[in-house]
Amino acid sequence: MKHFICIAAISSLALPAAAQTKLNFRLKHELDSLYEVDQRYRAMLFDPRINRNPDSLATALGVPKSELNAAIMRQMQRTDLINLARVEVILQRYGYPGKSLVGEPTNQAAWSVIQHAPRVISHYLPLMQRAAEKGELPFTRYATMLDRQLRTEGKEQLYGTQAVNFNNQPPFIWPIQNPTQVNQRRKQAGFSTTVEENAVLLGVTYQLLTLEEVAKMNKQ
Repeated sequence: MKHFICIAAISSLALPAAAQTKLNFRLKHELDSLYEVDQRYRAMLFDPRINRNPDSLATALGVPKSELNAAIMRQMQRTDLINLARVEVILQRYGYPGKSLVGEPTNQAAWSVIQHAPRVISHYLPLMQRAAEKGELPFTRYATMLDRQLRTEGKEQLYGTQAVNFNNQPPFIWPIQNPTQVNQRRKQAGFSTTVEENAVLLGVTYQLLTLEEVAKMNKQ
């Protein structure tokens, strides 16, 4: 079977948050640091402000320019494993570290680390759901994670947040459950864009597809 990859935009968290009372500042600082590491190598791959000078990046990483992307991927995968191990300890001790514990937007740092570890998403999804329902985590973050898990399971997503592509075929929005109602669901979840507008942001031409049509595409 051919594999597909997720098309995802780099998150734009600005981690230093305004000082709030009754926060666990030690935990906040740790999560801010974990998020910075989480985004470091992704920025090298996807942020044009960072990756516009590949010669300098290659020199900084001590690799030939021809091996730059592979080296960045290795570093990213290594830090993802390290970050996940620490975040799992934090989740076991505190539950989901929401805004009342670490402030905003630091309350999204653990979410960012978990979303890069597909094998554990299903395990922590209920925890993030409870956090979102209590206002500890933006509901849009939970909705995005839910869509990702549904896509991983080969099921229709609910909010249209996930775009994928099969090998060299053009990327597309993964099939959506009851697509005529998706923009209403997105609005209720707190998204500020329609599914069509979100597709544009992801660089994808929006079209309605069924799971059966996607299965046929995957066999081509």
